[in-house]
Amino acid sequence: MNRTSKQNAAMTTAGLNLIAQALSIYDNDLRLSVSNRRFQEMFNLPDRLVQPGASFAETIRFLAEAGEYAPETDIEEIVQSRVEQALDFVPHYLERERPNGQMISIEGSPLPQGGWVTVYTDITRAKRAEQLLRSRSEELSEKLITHTEELSAANRQLEAANTALEETKRQLTEIEGRTRLTTEMMPAHIAHVDPDGYYTYTNRRLSAVFPGRPSDILGMHISDALGEAAFERIEPHLLAAYKGGSPVFEFTESHGSRRIRVAFTPDQQGGVYVLSMDVTEETQARVALQQARRREMAAQMTSGLAHDFSNLLTIILGMQGKLEKMGLGGEAADLVQGTLSAARRGGRLLNRIAEMTSQRTLRPQATDMHALLDELKVLASPSLPLGVGLSILDNLPDQALLLDAGKLQDALLNLILNARDACGTSGQITVSAHAVGQTWAEITVTDTGPGFSPEALEKALNPFFTTKGSEGSGLGLPMVYDMAKLAGGDMRIRNGISGAAITLRLPYRPAPDAGGGLALLVEDSDELRAAFRDMLIDLGYSVIEAASVDEACALTADLPDIALVLSDIMLEGSATGVDLAIRLDGSGLPCILMTSLPVSDPLYRKALKCGPVLRKPFTIHQLSELIQPEPAA
Repeated sequence: MNRTSKQNAAMTTAGLNLIAQALSIYDNDLRLSVSNRRFQEMFNLPDRLVQPGASFAETIRFLAEAGEYAPETDIEEIVQSRVEQALDFVPHYLERERPNGQMISIEGSPLPQGGWVTVYTDITRAKRAEQLLRSRSEELSEKLITHTEELSAANRQLEAANTALEETKRQLTEIEGRTRLTTEMMPAHIAHVDPDGYYTYTNRRLSAVFPGRPSDILGMHISDALGEAAFERIEPHLLAAYKGGSPVFEFTESHGSRRIRVAFTPDQQGGVYVLSMDVTEETQARVALQQARRREMAAQMTSGLAHDFSNLLTIILGMQGKLEKMGLGGEAADLVQGTLSAARRGGRLLNRIAEMTSQRTLRPQATDMHALLDELKVLASPSLPLGVGLSILDNLPDQALLLDAGKLQDALLNLILNARDACGTSGQITVSAHAVGQTWAEITVTDTGPGFSPEALEKALNPFFTTKGSEGSGLGLPMVYDMAKLAGGDMRIRNGISGAAITLRLPYRPAPDAGGGLALLVEDSDELRAAFRDMLIDLGYSVIEAASVDEACALTADLPDIALVLSDIMLEGSATGVDLAIRLDGSGLPCILMTSLPVSDPLYRKALKCGPVLRKPFTIHQLSELIQPEPAA
């Protein structure tokens, strides 16, 4: 026991000794935890029975042998009945006369942590006053005297009951405090509104789910707390909940374009419970997974057809090659060359189909978007006519983002070349980039061409649709759309003020700070932990280690200087690396997960919602790509 604990214990003992009543506290094993000096003095107990750990049964046996419970004489029966009564842990109050003539009241109450507290009060003086009143008040009727005695006893019993109620109130207050603390730690807004729409409870997490909103909303109307635009989106569902429904729905919040999921549950008094969560990352991962499944289905459907078509093209090319060698002149030679050209174009089309439906996966890496956009202009400018200008409006923050730089640059080049074809020999192409809150990186390519026709707006993302005739494959925009969807983003086409506009919206995922710092490595295998530790050290990090989620959370709470978390998904204990990433969500601490689970495993798919996932085994270069910014592939 340290000095502070000893001092607190001494102060507690001194305080208890100042109390006029005798007091004892036994634990749920009926072993003495605390007693005061008055307890020993009242019952003349030996020192051994007032030491912590003394047996309740032995104390009762000592008192019984001293005649405390006379006229009862069966000592073992006395001990057994008193022990059974104590083990019932039922509050009680009684008064009895001791063999020495002293009258005492005994008030017992159970403790919420288990155990039992008893307070013994000397009421001899009060009882003597009652007896004196009886002997000297001959004019008072026997009934009134009896009533006075009963009222006095009832008052003492009521006081004991009030004490028990106060203790219950304290326990309820503690429970309410713990419940509120738990709800305030949850990554969701939990609230209750009355039948008129005013908040009667909130866990003060509204601003965490709806950016820019207040947290102190108790007593506020829900429309004022959320704002007009958001309230219009949820009002029909809230009205349905007031009518007894339990709607669950999602919508995109206008301030930061976050995706919000809301659940309304009616109560029995006409109010509604509200649960709202930010599911932006989950939605991004779901979109990416859906796109991967579509591509897998497309691959299954086209692989057989492409194989047969490839065989036919091979036969056609072979036959046309023989015809070409025959030296046919005139119109026949032109037909042979036309057939060869069409067959070769079919072969190139097959290659594009294979590229679009193959098992491509994005490889996010720390990307300097300023450098990527600067390089984009250098790469695209030589392909533009002299009369077509290219402007890059880069309004992105100075922060490296986790993106597949190569595929993003390919997609933007594709869009610029499409804009070039739309402009002809003169015009202007503009690429503008900016962040939408901390949710999206948005890049828009506009041109001054004629814009999309109504048919193109409807079908532009359909494979093989083209407005370029024989010059186009109809796969360019679908492949850009495919890239955006695989990244968890989206693509939108429209007509702007003076031409076409295509917008790519990609998840805004900041890369870990480059340049070292303190890294937390979470891995339960000693051998793998040593290998990953060496990688991090070689990248300039100091490393601390943990084997479980609980250890990792304790370290992140105690060490504010941690700059990066690298965690396996499967760890010691029941919690996983995905659980760790969820707990760290909102802390601003980058978390990279690693695993050897197959991509079809549900836990792997769940991990993708949290951020980048490294497939084991990986190299230091692959780890570095997620940390060190690269301009482009």
